[in-house]
Amino acid sequence: MIDAASQPSSGGEAPTTNITAGPGGVMTDEVGVITGDLTLRTETAGNDVTVRVQYLEADEWYTVTGGKTKVKDPADATAVHEVVAGILNRPEG
Repeated sequence: MIDAASQPSSGGEAPTTNITAGPGGVMTDEVGVITGDLTLRTETAGNDVTVRVQYLEADEWYTVTGGKTKVKDPADATAVHEVVAGILNRPEG
């Protein structure tokens, strides 16, 4: 289940959600596949969106492979985040 408590309040912070990776994990650009309980964060810089992931409570963030895009409105990053979290969160495999 997506950890709804980790969703940000409005205020410009990056949307963040705790997820559980499914079989095969989540592919990252920096270290390859990571598995298990993760935190997903969607960052914006202007109209550029980058989806990053880290092991739950770790310090290092990794870019999700294919997790970069452009949006017309930076507010659309929240919708991108919700879709990616829905795809990558597979607590039951």
